[in-house]
Parts: sequence; C-alpha cells; structure tokens
Amino acid sequence: MAGNTFGTLFKLTTFGESHGKAIGGVLDGCPSGITLDMDAIQQELDRRKPGQSAIVTQRKEPDTVVFYSGIFEGRTTGTPIGFAIYNTNQKSKDYSHIKDSYRPSHADYVYDKKYGFRDYRGGGRSSARETASRVVAGAIAKQFLNGIRINAFVSQVGSIRLEKGYTDLDLNLTESNVVRCPDPDTAARMESYIKEIRKEGDTVGGIISCVIKNVPVGLGEPVFDKLHADLGKAMLSINAVKGFEYGSGFEGVKMKGSVHNDQFKA
Repeated sequence: MAGNTFGTLFKLTTFGESHGKAIGGVLDGCPSGITLDMDAIQQELDRRKPGQSAIVTQRKEPDTVVFYSGIFEGRTTGTPIGFAIYNTNQKSKDYSHIKDSYRPSHADYVYDKKYGFRDYRGGGRSSARETASRVVAGAIAKQFLNGIRINAFVSQVGSIRLEKGYTDLDLNLTESNVVRCPDPDTAARMESYIKEIRKEGDTVGGIISCVIKNVPVGLGEPVFDKLHADLGKAMLSINAVKGFEYGSGFEGVKMKGSVHNDQFKA
C-alpha cells in the first residue's frame, strides 16, 4: 500500500489501523530549534477525539500522543519527529458480523479485490481514525506559521445552511457548541436535526468552510503544485469528503467576468 505520505518540504507519513495497537506518524522537514507547546498539540487532539457528544461516534479514546524522536528538552532537533497514539477502545469483536460481508460506501469490497485480504475491524487504514495523525502534524505546523490564521467551521448540515458570510461571523464562537458552527441559532437547529436523523437510524452530510488569513504572497507553484491543488488533494483524502471548492467555487459560474475577480491590494 503506497500513498501514505503527504507534503514535500514539510512531509507527513502516517501508519496504523483503527483497530491495531496504535496509529501514528513520522514528520520530516520540521525546522530545528522550535519550542513546542505540547499542551497545544494535545488540545488539538482533544478537539478531534471521538465520544465528545451524542452526535459523534461513541468510541472512547483519550488520543494521547507520545513522541519518540525529533524533540529534545521541548525543542525540535530538525530530525524526523516520530509519534504514536495508542488505541484503547477498539472493540474489534463488534465487527465480527461483517467479516464475510461488505458495508456500502466503505472500502471493504475494494480492499478485498485489491489485496485479496482485508482487516474487517472498522476499516483498517480506511478508517477516519487515521486523521488523528494529521492533527498532530498540523498542530506542530501551526506553531511556526508566522501569523497565518486558520479557522474552519460547519456551515451546512443537510438542508440547514449558515446564511451569514464569514465576515459577519464571530469565529471565536465555533467551539461554543458540539456542532462547531459559529452561529448559535443555526448550530442549535443543526444539532436537533442530526439527533432526529440519528433516531431514524440514518445519517446526514454537511459542509465545512475554512477561512485562512494572513497568507503570504507566492505560496505554491504555478502548475501541478498550486496551493489550491494541494489543498484539494489533502481535503479529498479525508474519509467521506466528496467535494472541494476554493474561493467562489462553483458559484463563480453565475458571475460575469467583470465581477468574478479578486480585488488587487498591493
């Protein structure tokens, strides 16, 4: 299985399965001499960990990260940063009934056809639990981004859509509710709808919006390694993500060229 590494200068390779002993990663390209805030890294994992509310998976995992290399006396050494997050609440026996059957919209069937063998316990490498390793790498990257601010929030669940633009929102309210929508009224409606759908034994999709501020000019390369091309690849590699829009996205087709452009500010 290839395709476990993302990045060029700052490169993350992840490993592990959702029901194995651990998941983790090796991070290459982190500059040396950076004092890491370990509490901030763990806080990011705590934001992601399962079992936080009634609208997410009820698997209980502490998601405590353990570092094995690349850090000395709280500072990065410039060598590969190796880390692991140990699984403690796998409950693999709960998946024994799908040992010989395939779940729709999962990778079960493809794994069998591709490899002739599969780990049926929760999806193996195709489980969304793999994203915890990305959170560790992202939390480290955020500590030397020099003022770049990244804010992501839920903007739609099913047909319930956040009508305000991001400039009219207080993004500091994103963490104030379990849905992580920065508008309290819309968040309450979203939460009620999710619980209603869950009672029916069903699921519903949504949309996450992200606002990145203070981005320096010239990130990315002109052709295959454009910034939005790399962002698209990263986002579309997350489980269940089926679409990615950048800037005005597909709404741009409704605009005339004289309107559909970026204001130039030197």
